[in-house]
Amino acid sequence: MKRILLPLFLANLVFASENWPSFRGERAAGVAENVGIPEKFDGITGEGTLYKVRIPGLAHSSPIVWGDKLFLTTAVSQDEAASFKPGLYGSGEASADRTVQEWKILCLNKHTGKTLWEKVAAKGTPIDKRHVKSTYANSTPCTNGEVVVAWFGSQGVFGYTVDGQFLWKVDLGRMDVGAYDFPSYEWGPASSPILHDGKVVLQVDTQGEDYLLSLDARTGKEAWRTKRDELPSWGTPTIVEAAGRTEVVCNGSNFVAGYDFRTGKELWRMGTSSKITAPTPVHADGITIVSSGRAPESPVMGIRAGAKGNITLGRGETSGGFVAWLHFKRGPYMPTPVIYQGIVHVLHNQGIFAAYGLRTGQEHYIKRIPHDGSGFSASPVVADGKIYLPGEDGIVLEMLAGKVFRHIRTHKIGEPLMASPAISGKTLYLRGRDHLFAIGKE
Repeated sequence: MKRILLPLFLANLVFASENWPSFRGERAAGVAENVGIPEKFDGITGEGTLYKVRIPGLAHSSPIVWGDKLFLTTAVSQDEAASFKPGLYGSGEASADRTVQEWKILCLNKHTGKTLWEKVAAKGTPIDKRHVKSTYANSTPCTNGEVVVAWFGSQGVFGYTVDGQFLWKVDLGRMDVGAYDFPSYEWGPASSPILHDGKVVLQVDTQGEDYLLSLDARTGKEAWRTKRDELPSWGTPTIVEAAGRTEVVCNGSNFVAGYDFRTGKELWRMGTSSKITAPTPVHADGITIVSSGRAPESPVMGIRAGAKGNITLGRGETSGGFVAWLHFKRGPYMPTPVIYQGIVHVLHNQGIFAAYGLRTGQEHYIKRIPHDGSGFSASPVVADGKIYLPGEDGIVLEMLAGKVFRHIRTHKIGEPLMASPAISGKTLYLRGRDHLFAIGKE
């Protein structure tokens, strides 16, 4: 028996390393081993680059991978000059692009970059505006190897087979997502769908009705819907399997909360978050890390598995009960933290990089990293103990993972990087403003 089971187990491990099924990979962990990314790579000269293919339209959504197939979403405007404005600035106005869009799902051969199929999921004038730094396709798709699901905000949620056959559409109505204090500002949605055990989960926090939704991945039929009382948010929910249960953890302004995956029932909640929440919760070794960067709170917190009820701390408290630790004024505004070997690495938009102990919250360092000034919106990933930070200046900073701050080198890509990377097999996939880059060795 052992001779049979061991090879099967090892085969599953190898197969799993080929898949990056949703935003920042499985459970948004963003970690891969035995990748072997080139020591030096350059998207301009082509060094360390397997291929570079142009992707039509504009999107901040990340690539996802299953097997040999890579999936992307995009919004193609009739305005050929349509763009977005990267950089560090506080302006909240909407883009002038209100022309007819084609919302597309693309499937590429991950080895060659050749398009295998593309589908126009929706076409028409955008129902909502978008922030000048945003796009009409911010949400990363998800897949389980059978179904690929894409969410285009007010245009709807769409299910296709991985071979491009249309399965279903769910219309969630208008999603008015923008500044909580200036409702007339429309920034556009960014929360991504996740897929677990045949169910698609979506976090819908808007200026109107708020809820957590579970859909059947094959049919789009609603499994459950749980009402939330929240401000608009942009974070993606996370599946956490710990303490003998499976729950969905959601970032939120009023409460960070955990819900039963099967029923949608709320299990716990914790206050003291920011008024604007975008980073996705991540979990490792019995601790869930949740963060947000809007001042004055800007918290990053570690929550123990098995939480029940209202676990909000009292004024002035930074730990207790199910809250392992809490740091105010340390949370990132956009990038999702990444956990590696017991260390939580936090990247801030302004180029501040920090490391904390997963279980204790001990601050190992908080330092500024070198960049050209436009900042960081994409989330970092880890490969073989090195952290890759995609920047809006068209660079990727390579940092050493761990308790010691070390900038290894900077790689030039040549165009703004707003989407978080994907890793599959031996390749790092970077989506720039105009191209998809496959970084790897021949």
